[in-house]
Amino acid sequence: MPILNIEIVLRPGEALPAELAKTLAERAAQVFGAAPGTVWVKLKTIDADNYAENGIGTETYHPVFVAVLKAKLPTPEQMQEEVTALTVTIAEACDRPTEIVHVLYEPAGVGRIAFGGRLRGSG
Repeated sequence: MPILNIEIVLRPGEALPAELAKTLAERAAQVFGAAPGTVWVKLKTIDADNYAENGIGTETYHPVFVAVLKAKLPTPEQMQEEVTALTVTIAEACDRPTEIVHVLYEPAGVGRIAFGGRLRGSG
């Protein structure tokens, strides 16, 4: 079930590869050891003019933000392994250094997410 919401701050004049969402989904599935059709990626772009950080210029800083929603959260050790692998994978696919790929795990989806009108339960 992992759902990745990925936001990329674009460099001026940057165009993302047409198949980037598919590439990210396939690579994330490898990280999670997921079966076909079980990793979903939603890819959004942020124009550089719509991104800022306090106290620094952002002319050369174009990060990637990744929110991960899973049915159940992994153990802290497993999460660190996933974060490390996801960061490298996403950085490579998005042509960014790993230092500017930021990953956020959302609370577990079990009991609070529905697919096709059916709440996903713990059983």
